[in-house]
Amino acid sequence: MEKLLFFSFLAGVSVFIGGLLAYIFNHHLKDTPIKYELSHSFMAFGSGIILSAVALVLIPKGLEELAVWPLVLTFLSGALCFLLIDWYLSKKGGQTATLLAMLMDFIPESIALGAVFASQSQMAKLLAVFIGLQNLPEAFNAFRDLTQSGFSTRKTLLLFFFLSFFGLGGALAGHFILSDYPDLTAYLMTFASGGILYLLVQDLIPESKLKNTYLPTLGAILGFCIGMIGEKII
Repeated sequence: MEKLLFFSFLAGVSVFIGGLLAYIFNHHLKDTPIKYELSHSFMAFGSGIILSAVALVLIPKGLEELAVWPLVLTFLSGALCFLLIDWYLSKKGGQTATLLAMLMDFIPESIALGAVFASQSQMAKLLAVFIGLQNLPEAFNAFRDLTQSGFSTRKTLLLFFFLSFFGLGGALAGHFILSDYPDLTAYLMTFASGGILYLLVQDLIPESKLKNTYLPTLGAILGFCIGMIGEKII
């Protein structure tokens, strides 16, 4: 239980760390082309990490536990669900759209983390690392959007601090409710994969692209490479 608490907290606290990085980056660094390029490279790095989490952890669990049609339908349902939520948020606008988009993949992944920790602790540890690394760029972008929409820096950082504990709550819920149901865990991870892949292609990858520079693309490759290293080591 101590290890579950530690790794789920490690995954969640990156939300607050991502907000702090955004605060430092936006308020303490001068606006230069290099700053703009680094910002997009950071988003691309997060895209690579997210893609590696889908390809190396979430989807393999579904392939292992589910038959073909349940796997396909669950994956497409996740993508469709996230599409509808994204469409609703784009129509509504406001200050919380990016924040809600971040939570849409953070919470299901945290529940899956708790569910698989008892039986597959090595995979759960890798998933915790993936969740933490992908939360950094997502929180970075969410902080920027919230402050530009009118939230104060202090209020936004306080919000991110409390959101960091959502991962801990989700992991505990998954551990006590789903740990004895590997098929339900596989459904959840496959559903989350479809939604995450939708967000990745729809939002993160287009936003990270810049003309006349290759650094963001290399950042995405580095992010995926780190995912491969983590899978190989653990």
